[in-house]
Amino acid sequence: MKASPAKEKERIVISLGGSLLVPESIDSEFLGNFKKFIVAHIKKGYRFILVTGGGKTARRYIESAALVSKITDEDRDWLGIHATRMNAHLVRTIFREYAHPRINTNPHDLEDFYSTPEPILVASGWRPGFSTDFDAVVLGKYLDAKRIVNLSNVERVYSKDPRVHADAKPFDTLTWKEFRKIVGDKWNPGMNVPFDPIASQLAEKENMEVAILNGGDLKNVSDYIAGKKFIGTVIKD
Repeated sequence: MKASPAKEKERIVISLGGSLLVPESIDSEFLGNFKKFIVAHIKKGYRFILVTGGGKTARRYIESAALVSKITDEDRDWLGIHATRMNAHLVRTIFREYAHPRINTNPHDLEDFYSTPEPILVASGWRPGFSTDFDAVVLGKYLDAKRIVNLSNVERVYSKDPRVHADAKPFDTLTWKEFRKIVGDKWNPGMNVPFDPIASQLAEKENMEVAILNGGDLKNVSDYIAGKKFIGTVIKD
């Protein structure tokens, strides 16, 4: 399918899945390729908000804690949040010469980010009850970004889990109403959906476009940003 062409000096939010950063261990090859990809787009005039997920780091902490003690959803959320913050420090470090020096940990606190000269803002998880997808939408709302690129190891949205159901139908485009029928309206820690249901509600309200793409194919991501033919799912109204 083909995306809308980008605007000059557009600010784009990238929700960077932990599955790409830490699939098993830290993926240095992906980080190197991702840095080249982002820097190339910065040179074309783009600006980015990079929001990091927790990946296997988060799941391992949560699983280990649960083996030893009975833990609450709030415990799970905080362990996941701190994993996202560790990943955010990693990402901000590799983009040191391009990124704002402070990692955003509260999407509602942007006092020193509105007029920042740096082309990259790195953000992490905020507080229990909210995913990094939700943080990405809030940051986009405040910083005037209308497109969110959700990168993970999934290339598009399906009607059901394609790993389990051979008849799962892939989608090129969905309205927010159609997408929310698939993922529901409630968020649970560790939930495995293409985009968080609570974040989806806010993205619909703010008239945002979310693209679900496989971050392992950065050429394909470039095609989406540039308005060329690409593989993925675009959710918008």
